[in-house]
Amino acid sequence: MKISVASGKGGTGKTTIAVNLALTLQDVQYMDCDVEEPNGHIFLKPRIEETLSVGIPVPQVDLSRCTYCGMCAKICEYHAIITLSDNVLVFPELCHGCGGCSYICPADAIQEVEREIGVIEKGKAESIEFVQARLNIGEPMAPPLIRKEKSLINNQKTVIIDSSPGTSCPVVTTVKGTDFCLLVTEPTPFGLNDLKLAVEMVRVLGIPLGVVINLADIGTQDVWNYCETENIPILQEIPFERKIAEAYSKGIPLIKEFPEYKEKFLKIYQEIMQRMVP
Repeated sequence: MKISVASGKGGTGKTTIAVNLALTLQDVQYMDCDVEEPNGHIFLKPRIEETLSVGIPVPQVDLSRCTYCGMCAKICEYHAIITLSDNVLVFPELCHGCGGCSYICPADAIQEVEREIGVIEKGKAESIEFVQARLNIGEPMAPPLIRKEKSLINNQKTVIIDSSPGTSCPVVTTVKGTDFCLLVTEPTPFGLNDLKLAVEMVRVLGIPLGVVINLADIGTQDVWNYCETENIPILQEIPFERKIAEAYSKGIPLIKEFPEYKEKFLKIYQEIMQRMVP
C-alpha cells in the first residue's frame, strides 16, 4: 500500500500528518519527496546509513568533430543547446536529459556526461525505513530526483510518501502511481481554493482520495460543504490547539507528545483500507 500525502497549499500540516501516520503504523517506509525542502527528518530524527548521488545525462560536444549543422539545437525543446557558426553552447541547467541531441547528431560529436542534481539519503528512524532526497541548491528540476527516489519504494511495506505542496510537476511525479492520496487542508479561503486544485489533479491521475482537515475549529464551513458536494470523504479533523503548535516547534511528533492522538491516525489508515476494498 502506497499512500501519498499532499496539499494544494503550503503550511497546512502535510508533514505533520505524514510523519505521525508513519509512526502509528507497523512495518512502514517513510519517503520524503519534498526534495526542495525535506523536513520529515526534523521529527523522525533518522540515522542516515547511506547517501546516493543522483544525476542526469547532459551533452558534451566534441568541437573537433562538430559540423555546426544545428540539428541538436533544433531538436531541443528546452533550448539547452545552441549552435553558432563556430561554437556550440550548452546550458546544463536547462537540459532535461532526454538524449535527443546525441541521438540525432550526424557527426557523432555529442556524448552524454552525468551531472549531479541531488542526493538520496537512506536510514532508520526507530523501526521506520527512512528515505529522503535533497535537490541541490539552484537546480530547477525536481522530477528526475523524485523518480529516482521512488524507484527505492519497498513494496513489502506500507509506504507513506510526503510530497511538496502545490499541484506542479514535482507533486504530480510524487503522487502518480500511489494507491491512495491523502489531501491535507485547512478551513480558510486559501485552503479551499488550493484543495480544489489538488482534488482536480488527483482525479486526473485516477487515484482514490480523502481529506484531513487541520486547524479544524477555525475559519468557515466551506471546506466541509465542498467535500460533501464533491462526495469526498473527510477522514479526520485535527483541532487548532496551542499545545500542538508548541510540540511542532520543538520537533516533537504529535503522537509522541499526546499519545491519545494515535487513535486518530490509526483511524485514518483504517478508513483508507476500507475504501481500498473492492
